[in-house]
Amino acid sequence: MTKEINIHQLLLDGERVTLECKKATKGVPTSLWDTYSAFANTYGGTILLGVVEHMDEHDKAKRFEIVGVEDADKIRKDLWNIVNSKEKVNVNLLHDDDIQTIDFDGKEIIAINVPRADYTIRPVYINNNLSRGTFKRNHEGDYHCTEQELKMMLRDANEAGNDRLILEYYTMDDIDIPTLERYRIMFKTDNPDHIWNELDHKEFLKQLGGYAINRKEGTDGLTMAGLLMFGKGLPVRERFDNLRMDYIDKSHLIGDQRYSDRLTYDGTWENNLFNFIRMVLPKLTSDLPRPFKMEGVVRKDDSLQHKAVREAVTNMIIHADFMINGLLRIEKYDDRIVLTNPGLLKLPIEQIYHGGESKARNQRMQNMFRMIGYGENLGSGFPLILNAWNEKHWIKPELLEQPELMQVKLTLHIQNEPINEPVNEPVNERQQTILSIMKQNPSIIREDLANKLGISLATLKRELTSLRKEGYITRSGSDKNGQWIVVSK
Repeated sequence: MTKEINIHQLLLDGERVTLECKKATKGVPTSLWDTYSAFANTYGGTILLGVVEHMDEHDKAKRFEIVGVEDADKIRKDLWNIVNSKEKVNVNLLHDDDIQTIDFDGKEIIAINVPRADYTIRPVYINNNLSRGTFKRNHEGDYHCTEQELKMMLRDANEAGNDRLILEYYTMDDIDIPTLERYRIMFKTDNPDHIWNELDHKEFLKQLGGYAINRKEGTDGLTMAGLLMFGKGLPVRERFDNLRMDYIDKSHLIGDQRYSDRLTYDGTWENNLFNFIRMVLPKLTSDLPRPFKMEGVVRKDDSLQHKAVREAVTNMIIHADFMINGLLRIEKYDDRIVLTNPGLLKLPIEQIYHGGESKARNQRMQNMFRMIGYGENLGSGFPLILNAWNEKHWIKPELLEQPELMQVKLTLHIQNEPINEPVNEPVNERQQTILSIMKQNPSIIREDLANKLGISLATLKRELTSLRKEGYITRSGSDKNGQWIVVSK
């Protein structure tokens, strides 16, 4: 049974991004098909014919004027004829109940529900013109897709994913062998009897999808997955100069510190994806509450929240579009973790929250991670994150698509809990000395304190972070003019 659209509610609640009103008194307006393409390529939406929207009116009750259409039956017939014509649109997404005639105070309105097109059939375009007939939607209305947006939709329509691409001229010489060996140690630990453990590096990468052969062309080489995951830093930067990897820690700041730790392209590490997550994950999870649990004589303190953070980091990589300009960024704060990746969502947000399907852009990377225990079974990753946060009664994780920036952002809110282990004394003599100096000279600056102790400023910062985290010190005022406060325990 067809569910009739509530026009009153739609006009009150409808956002510009999912609602379009057109006067259309006498027939189907040409501009309707721009909106059809835009809705199909973005979030879907409703087009109302016989309604005028007064854009300069801020009062919602007065913003929409119902004028009605003159011949609803003719307009509906024309709509079906046009939408089924390949000359106008490349694909018909509408079913019988997606076009309704609604009586509104004696005037007839036609409501057209345009669903979001599945990623396998996007882009939806008009006038047999892919480059000029493909539209997307924002709060300002319909706009022509950029070349970058169009290419992204075309790549996403390929079920095989992005990272299978063989990179011409990139060979095993571009692989950072220490990185690959670290991965293979983890692989063997998780899969001790696997036959791949006996293979040389090149054959091992072939099995993983990091190296491939194009039999038709008679060529072979590293795939996108192989280079990005295990490549030397310079070849990665050369081939993917559009991409940046960045981790910044803005937690436990003291005084006028901008950040307490950072990992970016600085020449001190081979900047591939495996190294990035290997170095970032311990930093990212160090402040999460850990349970105390023994299995035999081994302490097991890997909580559901730790697994969820690993899942979130894995997800940002396997769903990223590394073909566009963007930043793979992780930010850590005292009360949240923010992960950002280039690209837009292939599936609707509500479907991702519900789980059950997984449509990774980078399927070979997804498999590489899964073989070392990173990443849940297909479709269960995001629900795992939600369950982990729900277990702690933390604020629900927020997944946000930002089309104007061509990126996706995930915010994980965290409420740190006190550790139920009594700590009566600083953990080392150096920290005792720090507290003693601070009691005698509360105004001492970090540089002078480091000099007194004969240690580097970086080492001092780590000690101060530890003392502050354990509640032994706080600070009032700025780094230059403030004072250290030693808390009695």
